[in-house]
Amino acid sequence: MTSIRGILPALLSNATPAEGPAGRMQRYVSTLHSSPERWVTVPTPTHNVSLPFRRGGFASLVEALDYAARGETGFNFFDARGKLLTRLPYSHLRTEALSFARRLIGAGIEPGERLILIADTWPGFCIAFFGCQYAGIVPVPVPVPVGLGAKAHYIFQLRKQITAAQAVGVLAPDELIEFARSAAEGTTARFAGGMEVFSALPEANVDLRALGAGMACYVQFSSGSTRAPLGVDIRQDQLMANIDGSITAQGLDEDDSGVSWLPLYHDMGLIGFILAPMCAQRSVDLLAPRDFARRPMQWLSLISRRRATITYSPSFGYDLLTRRAQTAPMGELDLSSLRLAGVGADMIQLPVLRRFAEAFQAAGFDERAFMPSYGMAEVCVGLSFAAPFGGVKPDSFTDPQSGRIVRGPSVMPGYFQKPDESAHVLSDGWLDTGDLGYWHKGELVITGRAKDLIIVNGRNIWPQDIEWAVEALPQVGRGDACAFSIEDGDTETVVVIVQAYPSEPAEREALVGDIKQAVKEAAGVDGRVVLIKRQPGLPRTSSGKLSRTHAKSKFAAGDYPT
Repeated sequence: MTSIRGILPALLSNATPAEGPAGRMQRYVSTLHSSPERWVTVPTPTHNVSLPFRRGGFASLVEALDYAARGETGFNFFDARGKLLTRLPYSHLRTEALSFARRLIGAGIEPGERLILIADTWPGFCIAFFGCQYAGIVPVPVPVPVGLGAKAHYIFQLRKQITAAQAVGVLAPDELIEFARSAAEGTTARFAGGMEVFSALPEANVDLRALGAGMACYVQFSSGSTRAPLGVDIRQDQLMANIDGSITAQGLDEDDSGVSWLPLYHDMGLIGFILAPMCAQRSVDLLAPRDFARRPMQWLSLISRRRATITYSPSFGYDLLTRRAQTAPMGELDLSSLRLAGVGADMIQLPVLRRFAEAFQAAGFDERAFMPSYGMAEVCVGLSFAAPFGGVKPDSFTDPQSGRIVRGPSVMPGYFQKPDESAHVLSDGWLDTGDLGYWHKGELVITGRAKDLIIVNGRNIWPQDIEWAVEALPQVGRGDACAFSIEDGDTETVVVIVQAYPSEPAEREALVGDIKQAVKEAAGVDGRVVLIKRQPGLPRTSSGKLSRTHAKSKFAAGDYPT
């Protein structure tokens, strides 16, 4: 799973947007032609009254939405205080998507052209994404900016993504309109702005040209695409196969509903809590990542109030909640409805999950709900799932058989308009994932990125083991350590870059000593330690994932003090 670790610290340091979710929703109401019933304060129900439950099995997203729209379920958008901002039943989503599609067609956008969608958590993104499906236009979801001082860098990256996709337009939430317009200057994008730009287009009386079986679906930029964007060509057939497989693996049924704070530009958030639930006619309650960062307990509160059965998070999300539980009262929190607490998008940390289970056992959480999983954009999202309600089962091996290639109906046909890069990872239907893993009792277990593996004197050392040991020090925060190795003559030397810089020289010297000791105890090797300040800090990908490769390059270039 492409990682989103690191996004929360950046979000927590963000200034609050000038308008905020409530204001955005108000503007959303004024720019769309919707029936008043959408804006009532009752969320969409878990069950449909008369529509029979279908566990996927559709040929395309359009076919799936046409079916789901016959029921009452859909999406619900909540703010940081747990207030329902708006509901978006699938019936209304389809109506608005059809209108959006006819406006795009009427504007002269040709079939197969691309539209960039800044994937904030709001109804407009969902409507535009499915509108593109009905119009035969390929949506390209991209991240929102995170972190202070990110405007110039974000505009730079967005312009590269527009160029890589050869996009004809950019849709942004209101607070990012200026960013979108600046990034679009001098590119192929003819339209750039908020929903009002597209709502102002005339709704043409034209036939739809929906993206069907065997056709394109969307382009997903991988989280490693920071320097040269690589867009994964997601096709309808591969996506629907992956969704069907995920629904089956999770044992989804007509009593399930979900709660998610995951970003919608990330494959786990987009497929896991927008596209797959729609293909199973399930309702989902959505919380924006920045709102989760400000009030993380609201995630569990929504699960408790709404009696949700499914949620997902990287390990760090569970870790954050465990820390908050030490000071925040649980009150009437009841997590007994949760049968699937997925874990993915980052290395799975067993100690973190055990602490969470212990902290919330009194609130009804059953540790058997944990479902470890692994995925990547190149296979749409899900590749391997543990058994439902089986919990986390640690393995111990001395010499496991490992591999790094996979094959199946979800594997991408290639990167968007990048034949050389595609040929590098694809061969006769097999995908080189770049990860190491092994088979055990019928399950595929992923151990980490092959290129990140540190080899010292013939010993394999996972950088995460070093980083987690360093981050356990009281002076170091989560996500503030980066470990890799460099060639030092005839040997490999471990380097640890740590995002912590005490003001006093004596304190820095003491911290370096503590870090060296932590590295020695965790990996049995000596390490070279470099302390850096938080600005500009450690390099990260577009999804907040630590980029060890980039950090190593910066170290080799002398960008970090030694």
